[in-house]
Amino acid sequence: MSTPTTPPPPEDAPPPVPTPVAPRPRASTALVVLTTLVVLATLWAAQGVILPVLLAMFFALVGNPVLRGLRRLWIPRFVGALLVLTAGLTATGMLGTQLYGPASEWVQQAPKQLRALAPRLKQMTQPVQQANRAAETFARATEDRPQRRVQLVRIQDDSSWRTLVATPRMLASVLAVVLLTFFFMVYGENLQRNAIALLPDRQRRKLTVDILQSIEREISRYVLTISIINTLLGALFAGILLWMGLPLQDALLWGTVVALLNFAPYVGPLIGVLLMLLMGFVSYEGSWPTPAWAPVIPAAIYLALHTLEGQFVTPIVLGRRMALSPLMLVLALLLFGWMWGIVGLLLAVPLLVCVKLVLRRVEGFEGWARLLA
Repeated sequence: MSTPTTPPPPEDAPPPVPTPVAPRPRASTALVVLTTLVVLATLWAAQGVILPVLLAMFFALVGNPVLRGLRRLWIPRFVGALLVLTAGLTATGMLGTQLYGPASEWVQQAPKQLRALAPRLKQMTQPVQQANRAAETFARATEDRPQRRVQLVRIQDDSSWRTLVATPRMLASVLAVVLLTFFFMVYGENLQRNAIALLPDRQRRKLTVDILQSIEREISRYVLTISIINTLLGALFAGILLWMGLPLQDALLWGTVVALLNFAPYVGPLIGVLLMLLMGFVSYEGSWPTPAWAPVIPAAIYLALHTLEGQFVTPIVLGRRMALSPLMLVLALLLFGWMWGIVGLLLAVPLLVCVKLVLRRVEGFEGWARLLA
């Protein structure tokens, strides 16, 4: 028995009408707001788990370009990750050993130095204080208040106990960051490949691979470039302080502080200028080279170096692809700083750059990427 076949359509027949695709339902504004609040609350509550993972991914992104270079030399990824991580820990340990002494000395002497600067600040703010005292006297004279009994409050200093409790937790977090960094370096590609294999069709898998490789390459380049620029900036500032007569360990301390603060735009340089002013008043007053302007020189040099780096060096090296809106950048710094403290300030810029790259590569979100530019 022959199988019936469908006759072909005539040549002058109209083309078949495609079946319309139902539009994807849009979520309500209230649902979007509630989802955003839930996500922010989760990020804040789970920071003990999220921050080590994000820091490990950050360090792995810094090391990925080095691992690719070592792979060209026929060095396996496992051995290359071990070499990179060992070199990073060794350099960090050596630098920490050099900085521990001056850092602890500065922390111990900071209250004394602030008390020494207090008379000057008091003299500068004396008119304001006199006005405040006059206002308080007038308010007390016009207010009939009953006498209150004096209450004695005992203050118990439990800082030693808090330090003893927090130390194991901090060591566990550092160990978790180190191990996660190593695993991300070694097994990150396999994890990415297995996750992409879960996608349903080949075209979507190919598009996802292209997007992830592009994001990983550009983020790695950005993080590594910014790290090198900040390290060179800190080394240059430490060399200037050393030339100005500061001891080597103190110069390394302030150079490291400058390099770390430069990861947080706007907020970091502002804190750095205030710290350099304090350091200048403590270290250089009346000694080098002109007694009148010596305390301001470190802050002025730092501000000049930061302006040169922020306005010329970084835009030339990275180009306009990584440019971010100053308003969005400040908002991101406020948000991540509020959620995660100092670590959030350091991670705000890389996370915002990653979001911008994702939005730019996903179809339909290009407008949001331009909003961040």
